[in-house]
Amino acid sequence: MTDTFSNPIESPVTAPTVSPIRKLVRQFSRSKLALAGLAVLVAICLAAIFAPLLSPQDPYDLMQLDIMDGQQAPGSTSLGHGFTFLLGTDDQGRDMFSAILYGLRISLGVGLTSAIAAALIGATLGMIAAHAGGRTEAVIMRIVDLQLSFPAILVALMILAFLGKGILNVVLALVLVEWATFARAARGSALVESQKEYIEAAVCMGLPLRRILLRHLLPNCLPPLIVIATIQVARAISLEATLSFLGVGVPITEPSLGLLISNGYQYMLAGYYWMSLFPGIALLITIVAINLVGDQLRDVLNPRNRS
Repeated sequence: MTDTFSNPIESPVTAPTVSPIRKLVRQFSRSKLALAGLAVLVAICLAAIFAPLLSPQDPYDLMQLDIMDGQQAPGSTSLGHGFTFLLGTDDQGRDMFSAILYGLRISLGVGLTSAIAAALIGATLGMIAAHAGGRTEAVIMRIVDLQLSFPAILVALMILAFLGKGILNVVLALVLVEWATFARAARGSALVESQKEYIEAAVCMGLPLRRILLRHLLPNCLPPLIVIATIQVARAISLEATLSFLGVGVPITEPSLGLLISNGYQYMLAGYYWMSLFPGIALLITIVAINLVGDQLRDVLNPRNRS
């Protein structure tokens, strides 16, 4: 009589499947520096979002300021309100800790908005150039080459000299500076994908251009674009700080970290170092944290770059 039960050792065993997102998270968490940068970045974003709750005063509400509190050293106590200035005050009596939290909101908002808008415009034009080819590709890529041949800060200065100060104008200037980087990266990825059979099948089926770009090309071009967007956020924040420091960026009524550094720079030789030092440290920490996250994302999304 034969045994009708199969040997459990000889039965095929299927390995548990791991979702792509969980795999990416596991690979990202291998770098302690990237995790530290992500933690710092999350803390900075939360501090900027909840700035009205965390700051002891609204630094741009004239009713909460006292000129007698001007240029107080870190750790001093307010003469009229009684709270302690952890990072000191500026020449107008504004608490530097509160000013930095509010400045982070402007800097992060400008960086994120400009990077997202530049990614949408650049990725769309890059994929159109790769898919259309011919004269369309030549025109778009010559404009990209012309854009990238000039220093970014010079182009932004020229645009703001024409448009004037303002947060929207700064965002527009940064978008016009950054879109070409996304266009070149999207075109390179889309050229590789356009040679594959599923794109040729979609073209033969007569699918509209919008569906080919959004449903087929874009998902396969996203990994390099995500990495570039992360780096461009840090670059946009530093460019905005430079423009504000030069006096052509955001207005004084809505100051960013760069404008805070510029306001305190003129008092450094008089010994009031904290007016520029602490906003500069906050700007440096923010940019370093974003770059750490971006570097690890590059290694995770492109295995060929892993060390």
